[in-house]
Amino acid sequence: MTPYQHIERPHPFSANGAATKTVYAVTPAELEAGNFDAAALAWAKAAGFKAEAGALLLVPTGTGEIGSGFYGLGGDATEAPFIAGKLSKLLPTGDWRVESSALTSEQVALGYGLGTYGFNRYKSEKARDVRLSIGNTADAADVERQLAGVFLARDLVNIPTNEMGPIELEAAFRALGEHYGADVTSIVGEDLLEKNFPLVHTVGRASVSPPRLLEMRWGKKGDPRITLVGKGVCFDTGGLDIKGAANMALMKKDMGGAANVMGLALMIMDAGLKVDLQVLVPAVENSISGNAFRPGDIYKSRKGITVQIDNTDAEGRLVLADALAYADENPPELMIDMSTLTGAARVALGTELAPYFTDDEALSGKLMEAGKSETDPMWRLPLWMGYDKDIRSRAADITNSPSGGMAGAITAALFLKRFVTATKSWVHFDIYAWVAADKPHAPVGGEAFAIRALYKVIREMAAERAAK
Repeated sequence: MTPYQHIERPHPFSANGAATKTVYAVTPAELEAGNFDAAALAWAKAAGFKAEAGALLLVPTGTGEIGSGFYGLGGDATEAPFIAGKLSKLLPTGDWRVESSALTSEQVALGYGLGTYGFNRYKSEKARDVRLSIGNTADAADVERQLAGVFLARDLVNIPTNEMGPIELEAAFRALGEHYGADVTSIVGEDLLEKNFPLVHTVGRASVSPPRLLEMRWGKKGDPRITLVGKGVCFDTGGLDIKGAANMALMKKDMGGAANVMGLALMIMDAGLKVDLQVLVPAVENSISGNAFRPGDIYKSRKGITVQIDNTDAEGRLVLADALAYADENPPELMIDMSTLTGAARVALGTELAPYFTDDEALSGKLMEAGKSETDPMWRLPLWMGYDKDIRSRAADITNSPSGGMAGAITAALFLKRFVTATKSWVHFDIYAWVAADKPHAPVGGEAFAIRALYKVIREMAAERAAK
């Protein structure tokens, strides 16, 4: 289930038949109604328990042992459907089950499971052994599949670049593919020029870890073709337009797009969806050396479009351009690219909402619906062609960094759109790939954005096609 697991962690769920203790997840109104064991309710009232969101009260038995517990959901459980994640940090060691009329069994299982994650690779402390029984009402296999995809994405982002550069990212990519019997290939170093991936080579050539294009193929020809493209900039110094120290501090996460499409690919392959899957990751490190690309340079892309480099810190769109052009040469039914591309996307929607761009109205409707139903939020931003003039260059076909600094997420998406001309259904995600403040289901660190919702959309797409 977790083919490239860097951190050992206990299984979050109890084995069938395990003896469990009960936690009642309640709102203040439900606590007031008092439909619980009389002795437990009396203990809660004596302790002054008010069912505030995230508050846990353990209830003893008559002999002084822990017998059950109350867990507060606050006044509106719909505002935090994954609040059960906090229980993984609060409950004592053992096997537990949650009873709740405000949360679905899937919300409890997924929230709890997500909350068990901890990035302990470099710590000596051991993970806590707290397990949850999810019974028969939730699809345990699918919950575990989604957890595995999210955890893989989190792990890959969290591991620092000294252990997750282009070489190591390829190893992770290969391990994932081999686990599910996929075909994995890579084009490395100078071979990128021979195979016509000049922009991938340009961005990554200054690093001691050679740039590469990774490709995975899985599934059966004739099934719906899905292509996933993930930006794999394993560290971004900004190049010669070097970032300041504060802006460089989190640049190990600049391969978050690659991490996310790999997590999504895991879900798709583990579920055995009837799709013809292609995954592309241009894996590079944007470093500085004597052969680094420079502001003012002009390069021809795989598609033949010439690009003037007006900022070496706008490198992600360059490596994506060659990968998207390659995928577009044999157009899939659906192409999804994911990248930590612009700070402008964070200014527009903050750090918690995943912005996406598409011209496919039907696809957009499905994405929004899935984002809501899976509590995997996203929001559509416009591919406003009025700004296309801003990416034009006097000396080349287009620039990688328009002047003025306005609508940066949109102009970046319009840059990528130039390289997707044959594929009818394409969506570009400009994600953060990071949690800035602890949540019940997610600690500070690397994060999966939108991939659970995308998994639902692709699963439904595959099922509809199979039914025809």
